[in-house]
Amino acid sequence: MIPIFVYYFSWDNLGVFEIKRLISVLIVLQLITTACDSKTNSALNPNIKHNDVLVQQNKMPNEMPDDFNFLVRFGLGESRKNEINTYNNTVTKDLIIHGTATAKVAFTKEEKRNIYEKMREINIMGTKELIPTLPTDQSCDKTPYNEDSWQISVIGETKTLVWSDKNCEVTIDAKQLLELRTFIQKLVVGKEAYKELPEAEGGYD
Repeated sequence: MIPIFVYYFSWDNLGVFEIKRLISVLIVLQLITTACDSKTNSALNPNIKHNDVLVQQNKMPNEMPDDFNFLVRFGLGESRKNEINTYNNTVTKDLIIHGTATAKVAFTKEEKRNIYEKMREINIMGTKELIPTLPTDQSCDKTPYNEDSWQISVIGETKTLVWSDKNCEVTIDAKQLLELRTFIQKLVVGKEAYKELPEAEGGYD
């Protein structure tokens, strides 16, 4: 049988010094317990802090605001002659050797809402990493290269984004922007006004 020791505690047996020391020990034990509980919760829920940051960064409303608009220019190099512009409801097509052609093209409310939802999914108004980091021995300089530039306005804030594949590699954020632009471009090419624009002739070296 394991002996059980019972200690009868009495404040009367303690002096002022002992009482202060006991209180100090109890405070230290409480702090240690709190710290352990905090570490345990963090270990069990590693995404809590990360999710909080994401929620704070994504300030785009769930519903598309009335002032939502965007402009995206894309093409080879800094010319970026193709343009989709909801501020003016216009689309510009690069005809290469024949310059450009512009048509009045407007998205339906549903199309624009779908575009907004896709932008919100990638938190387009948040911080983006658009320049790839490559080791010196893996550097690359592509010519010609594709480049996209964006301007997005949401609830009074306007954000500008630019990415290219000049360095041969693109970041995850840049790939998301490319997928978004491709989605929007498919909507545009289905519009009758766009179909009536002249065909592009020639090419880029």
